[in-house]
Amino acid sequence: MTKVKSSELFDYFQTNAICESLTREEVDTLTAYLIERSYEQSSIISDLGEVGDAMMFIIKGRVGFVSFDGQDEVNVGSQGVGNLIGEMSFFDRKPRNLRMYCESKKVKLLFLTRAMYDRLKVEHPFIAVNILENAVVSLDHLVRSMSENMAQIEHYMHGYGRH
Repeated sequence: MTKVKSSELFDYFQTNAICESLTREEVDTLTAYLIERSYEQSSIISDLGEVGDAMMFIIKGRVGFVSFDGQDEVNVGSQGVGNLIGEMSFFDRKPRNLRMYCESKKVKLLFLTRAMYDRLKVEHPFIAVNILENAVVSLDHLVRSMSENMAQIEHYMHGYGRH
């Protein structure tokens, strides 16, 4: 299903501290569950309001995130190589509150669909647990980043110049 070689995926995981405890053989097994997709600059990867049916590993490029309130689009951030995206809607099955788009010239993603993840949980639970742990760490980074941003905004709005 994927064009990426298992040796390249293993190196990618080791370099980016993703599923580090997986052996080369387990990574080789995982490649059969992944789908590689490429996007050109400005292409929409997933849109606001869609329910996520996959989580994705960024293996090349940058993915941008845009919020839209009906009138204005606001860039709210981006993620690059080594990050997992789409995991929030994937797990809670609620509509996405951000649009994901190809921010760089090209983006290459490895998709793990819900159907394949469900199979992985039964057929290779150790691999599935590693991916789940990675998703938890990814969400933790998101929450920490948001907390830091909120603290900076709070300081700017209410404490700027008082110190």
